[in-house]
Parts: sequence; C-alpha cells; structure tokens
Amino acid sequence: MDVHYTAVATASGRDGKAVTSDGRLDVTLAMPREMGGSGQGTNPEQLFAAGYAACFASAIGAVARGTGQDVRDVSVTAEVGIGGDVENGFGLTVVLRIELPDGLENGHDLVERAHKVCPYSNATRDNVPVELVIE
Repeated sequence: MDVHYTAVATASGRDGKAVTSDGRLDVTLAMPREMGGSGQGTNPEQLFAAGYAACFASAIGAVARGTGQDVRDVSVTAEVGIGGDVENGFGLTVVLRIELPDGLENGHDLVERAHKVCPYSNATRDNVPVELVIE
C-alpha cells in the first residue's frame, strides 16, 4: 500500500494526555464515569467515534462523487461501546447512524459501498461488530 499520510499521536494512558505531533490535538484523557473514572476528560472511545464518523462521511462523499449526487448534507454519528474485562480482554462495538439528504437515490447502496472503502470499516471488519443504521 502506498501511504499518503501518517498521523502521529502520543498518549500517557486513559488518565493522562494525548497529543498529536503537530500539537493541533492536545486533550486531557479520563476514564468514563461508567467505567469507574472521573469522566473529567475525553476517552479513547470518543476519539475513535469522532474519527470513524468523519471518515465514514468522507467515504460516502467519495463514492457519491462517482454518481454525481450531492451528499454535502450527510451526517454520521458513531456510537462506540467498550466491554469485557482484563482477564478475557476488552472489545469494541460500533453503531453508525447515517442521515442522508432527502431525495438521495440509492442511499442504501452508497452506504454499503462506503463501508467497503472506509479505512475505519476496513480496519474493524471481522474484528469489531459494526451496525449500519440509515435514518
């Protein structure tokens, strides 16, 4: 694979900081309250959800360009769940809620094609359950 871009970030754990090499992302990390933490910062699941939502919306745009359809008003909400335990391992689940513009032809097909080309979808395929919900 020909790599076009490499993002670099350093984190000090779930209760610490995460910073990108260019300094544009600099966040305080904290365990969510639901997992016994303070909830006073963002967490890796939120960061993953934001990245996946943005990437999937972009993938819909990429496949729609070939059809000449306007998907500027597409919206993707990613819900990333975490479960498991230290002894058996932790795992993730993902629900992608996709809002497509009114009157879009073949919206279901565009979403399925986006799921085949999105790098996050490809990274999670056969490893993380991903549910696509068109709203």
